[in-house]
Parts: sequence; C-alpha cells; structure tokens
Amino acid sequence: MAGKTSVAVKKRKRKNWWKYPVAVLIIFITILPLYVLIEMSLKRPTDLASRLSWPTYVYIDNYIKVLRDSNLLNAYKNTMLVTASVIAIEVFCGCLAAYPLARKQTRFNEVVRSVIMAVMMVPAVSVLVGVYSILVNLNGINTYWALILVTSAFGLPLSIYLYSNYIVAIPRALDDAARIDGANYFQCFWHIILPQLKPVTATVIIMKGINAWNDYLYPMYIMQKPKMYTIVLVIKQFFSESSTDLHGAAACCLLGMLPILGLYISLNKYFIKGAVDSAVK
Repeated sequence: MAGKTSVAVKKRKRKNWWKYPVAVLIIFITILPLYVLIEMSLKRPTDLASRLSWPTYVYIDNYIKVLRDSNLLNAYKNTMLVTASVIAIEVFCGCLAAYPLARKQTRFNEVVRSVIMAVMMVPAVSVLVGVYSILVNLNGINTYWALILVTSAFGLPLSIYLYSNYIVAIPRALDDAARIDGANYFQCFWHIILPQLKPVTATVIIMKGINAWNDYLYPMYIMQKPKMYTIVLVIKQFFSESSTDLHGAAACCLLGMLPILGLYISLNKYFIKGAVDSAVK
C-alpha cells in the first residue's frame, strides 16, 4: 500500500513539473523590483551603472537626506493615524454589518449583499469629482476625518463580504446554545462569534492597512498642505518637472514600507487562512 502511494506521488510530481519553473519565475518577477529599489538607494546619484548591478560601495547619504530634508517623520504620523483609523472602522463596522447578513437569510439581506457586491465594482476614480465637491462644501480638505471616512467607505464592502462569508461557515448551533443560556443577540456575537474571527480579521487588517498606507489618489486631492502629506505624497516630491531624484525616492520608499512590512510579518500566520476561508466558505 505504501509502495502504491509513493508511486502515485511520483506520478503527480512528474505531471505537475511545470509548476516549479513557473513558481520560480513568479518569485523572480516579484523580487526584482525590490532588488532594484534597494541597490538604487545605496548608490550615489552620479552612479550611472546598470540598475541591475549591485554597487561595490555603500552610500547611505540618500537615507540621511530623506530623514533630514523631507517631511518623512511627520508623514509617518499622518499615515499611521489615517491607517489605524481606517482599520478600526472597517473591522468594527465590517464584522457588525456582516453578522446579521450572514445569520438572517431574508430577501432584504440578499438585496443588501447584491448592492455590496455591486459597490465593490465601482472604481474609486469614477466618483472622484463628486466626492471632492462634497468635501469642499463640508470644509473637509486638509482634514484627517475626510480622508479617513472616504478611505473607509471604499473599503467597507470588501470587509463586509469577507466577514459574512466567514461567519456563514460557523455553525448556527453555537448561537442557539448561547440564546438558550439567556444571551441576547449582541452577546452571542461578542462572546461566541467574534473570538472565532481572528483569521479573517487579520486578513482585513493587512489588506485594508496596505490599501490605506499606499493610497495615492484621494490623499493627493484631500491632503494639499505639506504638513498633512502622507508617505506616498512625500515620495512624490522627489519627482518634479525640473528634476528627478530616483535614488532619494528609492530610499524614501524603503523607509516608508518598513511599518506596513512589519504588520504583514506579524499577522502572516493568520492572513492566508483567513483569505482562503473567506473566499471558499
């Protein structure tokens, strides 16, 4: 029996041999931009060697220039405030909205789910003019609350979708047992459902945190004062019509991605499980 199993495994490996070179190619394509970014940040601005050649020296003045001359530290504060607020809103509102949608199979809830799916298909840029006009009338330009609410509004449909798909797979018997013991609807959610949402919550935190951290379109229009810039807008300052500092921009990009990279590493063990379960269940 063991011999037949090993033969079957070998046949399966021979049949799927093409997946390994494809995986290597995908990894190479993914790592190549990061490699170019790192080696450019360590080169002198006058170094005109190939972008693929690793420098024979280490030039850290690009990082010193970014920390000294740019508004990066203040941009860290702005970006962290916006990202943390967006994550809190999307996790809190997303799971609360998903619970009744997943537990009550009514015609109204089906319509709500369809509307959520439809809203997810709307590109953010298509409503830019309308959103900007409303924010101007509400004096929301150069304010944190405007960017936080706009970013959260565009991200909530996907958060609700992920949470509702995950909650559907949780047995209803757990809710019924809690109700028999005297728990109300909110207590069932808080004590029974919420503790089981850690994987999908980690997925939402990573996905929405990265989106908020890297968002460029709406911060460019809402945050117009330099003191309100996010990290992406600070990186944009290295590119102008008169000059372009690619090496400084590379150093700024690397410094800007460190916090969100740390967030992904710390939640990585939950991320894949939550993403797969939310999509399949």
